[in-house]
Amino acid sequence: MVKITDVARRAGVSPSTVSYALSGKRPISEETRLRVEEAIRELGYRPHAGARALAGRRSNVLALVVPLRTGIHVPTVMGFAVSVVTAARRHDHDVLLLTQEEGEEGLHRVADTALVDGLVMMDVQLDDPRLPLLRALDLPSVLIGFPASTAGLTCVDLDFRAAGEACVEHLARLGHRSVALVGSPPEVYVRGTAYAGRVVQGFTAAADRAGMSSTILPCEPADARAVAEQLLREQPALTGVVVHNEPVLEPLVDAFADLGLRIPSDLSVTAICPDEVAKSSRVPITSVALPSAELGERAVDLLMKKLDGTGVPESTLLAPRMTERGSTGVRTVP
Repeated sequence: MVKITDVARRAGVSPSTVSYALSGKRPISEETRLRVEEAIRELGYRPHAGARALAGRRSNVLALVVPLRTGIHVPTVMGFAVSVVTAARRHDHDVLLLTQEEGEEGLHRVADTALVDGLVMMDVQLDDPRLPLLRALDLPSVLIGFPASTAGLTCVDLDFRAAGEACVEHLARLGHRSVALVGSPPEVYVRGTAYAGRVVQGFTAAADRAGMSSTILPCEPADARAVAEQLLREQPALTGVVVHNEPVLEPLVDAFADLGLRIPSDLSVTAICPDEVAKSSRVPITSVALPSAELGERAVDLLMKKLDGTGVPESTLLAPRMTERGSTGVRTVP
């Protein structure tokens, strides 16, 4: 099936220009309009019926783009999805959830068919291959996440670098000198997922500033015991752990207990995770909250302002909020 992007490529213009030529929403030059019309005739392009019907008005639907890739913790993702849906309903919008790993193809599909008024995109990579198209589309968007360059984008997220720093600084204040980060599954780092990389940056920077010995280990949930054993073998003086991996938190705490370490007497544990995860652990975990409700609400509010033509900031970073619980204490070993 011929798509609007095929027409744009043949005519040597952007997909948004083809859209303007079809809808008349914005003026374009006569020469450009003729090139677009010629490309349409040559390719036999037929605008989607939904796009024709929706020309000039809103669909009252937003798209939430969140590919369920390997290494993703689905309950956490669904927490974000619920917050986006709840916020969208306050603006009288429904949400189309796009979970397939389609890259640019999925963005083309919703843009070409005028299914939605705007996009909220999650699981952002530092060098995300979807971003050039997202910048070119005539479709407002907001990212929950920060790529390497935010130029031409609207981004909101927890300041994950500051969150990693906050966990280490808390342990440093308690006198800990040897710390470890138990991070996301390996494939999350291989993809260059932005939030995971920024936690590593913050953890490393804070440990270096404090003169602490440190190490970082990715972890699959099934490997919690092996990771705990490896940490104690490679860092016998280890007394502080930061966990950025919700499903591994409880198994890791259990593994350290099985290995004879009492929390927090022998080992202090902090985490970056939803508050409900931290509070429900058998040892309540000192944590930086993952504010999914606030992030979803902020993303939708920013998107609705863009739809209304209101200027919005390019970047919105939420400061980390740490809550001390029973899993951290003063370092007592020599």
